[in-house]
Amino acid sequence: MASQDEIFEKVSATLVEALNVDEDEIRPASTLTGDLGAESIDFLDIVFRLEREFGIKIPREELFPEVAEGNNPEFMQDGVVTPKGIDELKRAMPFADFNDFEKDPRMTEFSNLFTVKMITNYIQDKLARGGR
Repeated sequence: MASQDEIFEKVSATLVEALNVDEDEIRPASTLTGDLGAESIDFLDIVFRLEREFGIKIPREELFPEVAEGNNPEFMQDGVVTPKGIDELKRAMPFADFNDFEKDPRMTEFSNLFTVKMITNYIQDKLARGGR
């Protein structure tokens, strides 16, 4: 199985191609939208490229859980994710770092969870489970 460093390198190369950014802009803490300029359409391309690069399938709900869609008032109220919603997101996205998001759980901040490190962690976990 690939090491975390090897996975990070492949994820970085994928993001350089998909987002047309310089390699030196990609750091583990770089956010895909804020730092690297990804837009919603770019996520489809990134997912496609990652699937091809790593030989895996990435179901939409694994990276973008339904909890984040805000349809349940138990999970979100007035654009803010509730403590129960945060717990559900943590369960659905164990590969993400929620420390900053918990301090400011507005849905407008949700995209900041999507860092290069988060994607690397997700791929590493996915590969450890045999691509499932």
